[in-house]
Amino acid sequence: MSRRAGGAGRGLLAPPASPERGAVTAETAVVLPVLIAVAMGLTWLISIGVTKVRVVDAARETARAVAREEPRAQAIQLGGRIAPEHSRFSVVNQGKTVRVLVTADVPGPGGLFRFLPVVQVDAEAVTATEVP
Repeated sequence: MSRRAGGAGRGLLAPPASPERGAVTAETAVVLPVLIAVAMGLTWLISIGVTKVRVVDAARETARAVAREEPRAQAIQLGGRIAPEHSRFSVVNQGKTVRVLVTADVPGPGGLFRFLPVVQVDAEAVTATEVP
């Protein structure tokens, strides 16, 4: 067994001399930016899913309010509380049904992903009017 210099009698082993010293640091330096990019991409995809849920809920609530014969502006305001900012609403009365379309844009995360386009998320709700 090899012993450290000056360590005779203490039983200390010398660390093995390795040509791969620092390899973990180099590998981490290469992998870490990739992991950050993947995390950003997943976060963006989750935000698209959350926006979709909010748009669906806003369309449903707006359609219900219009079906109850609430004023259209008030119904859109009710849906606007749920929908993401700058969402667009389209309300159409079709005889005994009400059709509401809500559309929202989800911008890309920017940075390395600035090449990604804005994703448009929309939802449509149709309900029967409530006639007393």
